[in-house]
Amino acid sequence: MKTKFASLLFLVALGISGKTLAQDPCMTTGSLFIEPAKAQNYEVALTHYDKVITECPTYSLATYQYAVKMFEHFIEKGDKSKISDLEKAYKLRIQYYPQKSKEGDILSDIAQIKYDNGIGTKMEQFKAFDEAFKKDEENFKSPKRIYTYFSLAMDLYNEGQMELQDVFDMYDVVQAKIEKEEGYYAGKLTELLNRQDNGEQLSSKDKKKLGAYEKNVGYYGQIKGSVDAKLGSVADCDNLIPLYEKNFEANKTNVGWLKSAAGRLNAKDCETPLFFQMVQQLHSLQPSASSAFYLGRLADREGNTSKAMEYYNQAVELESNSNKKADYLFAIAENLRKKGSYSSARSNYMKVLDVKPSKGICYLRIAQMYAESSNSCGNTVFEKRAINWKAAEMADKAARVDPSIASSANAAASAYRQRAPSKNDIFSEGMAGKTITFNCWVGGSVKVPSL
Repeated sequence: MKTKFASLLFLVALGISGKTLAQDPCMTTGSLFIEPAKAQNYEVALTHYDKVITECPTYSLATYQYAVKMFEHFIEKGDKSKISDLEKAYKLRIQYYPQKSKEGDILSDIAQIKYDNGIGTKMEQFKAFDEAFKKDEENFKSPKRIYTYFSLAMDLYNEGQMELQDVFDMYDVVQAKIEKEEGYYAGKLTELLNRQDNGEQLSSKDKKKLGAYEKNVGYYGQIKGSVDAKLGSVADCDNLIPLYEKNFEANKTNVGWLKSAAGRLNAKDCETPLFFQMVQQLHSLQPSASSAFYLGRLADREGNTSKAMEYYNQAVELESNSNKKADYLFAIAENLRKKGSYSSARSNYMKVLDVKPSKGICYLRIAQMYAESSNSCGNTVFEKRAINWKAAEMADKAARVDPSIASSANAAASAYRQRAPSKNDIFSEGMAGKTITFNCWVGGSVKVPSL
């Protein structure tokens, strides 16, 4: 009886399905493409693709999602003729499903595939990336594509097809983009690391997120270094000073140009009277965070640290851009550290990290200050040496949030652990598993490793 009833239901369902298919031929047409494509049977799917996009272009977003996978498969197998088909599939998706299409991601993917397969001239390839970036910078996120975009600009400069100033302008834009993405993932990573540091057990879901955030921070860190390496000696003082000397008179009332030029000379520590001229001119035209910061740098060079700090603090108050604010706070922290004001320096390093979680050098500086405070942070030799575990923790964190300094941070962490009490020390003092609290400026505590 149950079998007959089930059979009846199946026949009814089949009848309804058949009726639906008859009423909507696009369901049949779409299924003939999507089903084999879903099973990665692309040879069969391809025979039905043209009919779907011609007769039923709005049938389903899945049409274009599977079309991309299908054409990428053929391209990976060496069929470059499918690149134009892939581009068309992407553009149809943008046309029919604009709200569900990230244009920056799509256009940059097309550009990267053309670049990887040597399609078009370098200028055409660059323009494709440039269009993607300028149309939808928010969704132009791939580290590889960001690097290719800048790399092409450098190639065009080396071939005489792009001006040096244009390359510098693009470098600023690309680095700002990298820092934005890197900062986002570093912030997420830091949140989870801080929860771990506070003794919280992360869920399996959070552990996966931790790994993903760490990988992404690593990717952007690598790309940042690669972009710097690609720019190379082009941005050294020998090139910058003559370029800006030549253009200074024509741009001395151009605030944007002065900011960019002074910033680059400052970043490279170029010793030139031109820098002083630029800073003075910039501050007279439009007193700003950047002009105050540069005046602080000049005061620093002259050994007037109190005046420098006044300018740095003014820069922090005036600045709204988070990356630049982090630079100014870092300068303040560095000044305080060099003066031996470790507690105040740490406060400012932490302010930097609040603004820019990926600036791992701050953790490394804090680690250095901890290690240098060993003699004043304990009553016994064991306690004094235990501060090195605290320093190592900070160095570890520096390596995790900032791949650009990971090597030196890991080396520092290893060195600090070697200075900490040995296993024999822990055993002889009976300190295994115990907690040592620091009553000096460092504060906090550290748990002695168990044997």
